[in-house]
Order: sequence, then structure tokens, then C-alpha cells
Amino acid sequence: MPSFKILYFNGRGRGELARLVLKAAGTPFEDIRLEHGTDAWPGEWKAKCPFGQVPVLFVDDKPLAQSTTMARYLAKEFNLAGKCAWGQARADMLNDEFDDISNEAYKCFFESDETKKAEMTAKFNGESLPRHLGCLENLLKENNGGTGFFVGDSLTWADLGLVNLYDLLGSTDAPFAQSPLLTGLIKRVRDIPNIAAWIKERPQTPW
Repeated sequence: MPSFKILYFNGRGRGELARLVLKAAGTPFEDIRLEHGTDAWPGEWKAKCPFGQVPVLFVDDKPLAQSTTMARYLAKEFNLAGKCAWGQARADMLNDEFDDISNEAYKCFFESDETKKAEMTAKFNGESLPRHLGCLENLLKENNGGTGFFVGDSLTWADLGLVNLYDLLGSTDAPFAQSPLLTGLIKRVRDIPNIAAWIKERPQTPW
């Protein structure tokens, strides 16, 4: 088996989905966390990153960049991508949707104008996020009534992507109040022993 390293800052952010896939697979990896404002970044690492940014997955020291690409590669490597071409496409679709939601949330988070930030956040929480979650709730329900997983009858990286989104939104059920099926799936995935252990042992960071 190849060796794996994930290079990212000391946070969940865009590096966490790849970590979750590796943890779900029970595969060891080196979790390299860079601290902002230190010599570690850019330091020796920036030149090793394909686009000069993180996260980067190193597979036997060969770099692979772009967070969703990293997680998708690992999902395929460890049979968490979906069991057929259609299932894989559905899992891809869902993680692209999670990326869309995450990007909206990041825009709110990084807005420097406090008045504009408050307006953006209110619109995101009151309009955009409920619409996205409603669509996701319906998609989950389409698969065996929503009591199992997003795709097929077993865990895929789409389910892990939902848990990653849950953490991004504050690890609270409040945004999912109108989405009981999503809330149930989040709990089922977070209760998987490898995932539960990782949530307990990983560094506790604000993002």
C-alpha cells in the first residue's frame, strides 16, 4: 500500500474531507498541519505544491492538489466512490453541491465589511442554505426512503461530505432542523467507530 500525507493548515477546512475518507477506510496517513504566521508556510512546502497552495495529498511523495480531487481519488482507491458508474456520478454530484454550499459559507466568513457580512450571512442562513438542504433532503429520501445512505446501500464519500459540511456549519443540528433525514444520516456516519474516534482525537479547531 502506498504512503499518504495530507498537507494543510491546522484546521478542518478544505483538507478535512480527504482525512475523513482515509479514516473511514482505516488507512494510516501523516497529518501535516501548518500554523499560520510561522516559517513552515510557505517555507519548504510551497514549492512542493502543484499550484503553490494547500491542501495537497502526497501519495508516495507524489503530490495531488485540489481538495475535491484528492477526496475523490481516495474514495476510488478505497471503494468509497460508489459501486457503479451511476452511483459514482451521484456521489460526485453531491460533493459538488457540498462545495457550492461551502463556498457560499466561506464568502460570508471572509467578508471584511461587517455590515455586508451580516447581510450576506442572514441571506445565506435564511434563504440559500434552507433551499440547498431541502434539495439534499429530497435526494436522500429517493434512496430507500432516506434511512440508509445517499448512494446505494453502503457508505460513500458523499455521506462523508455531508458530515464535513455539518462541521463547516458549526457542528450543530440547528441548520438541519427541517431536514430530519439528513440529521439521521449525519448521526449514523459520525457514529461509525473510525469516524467517531477521529472526531474525538483530531485537533479541536474553530474551522
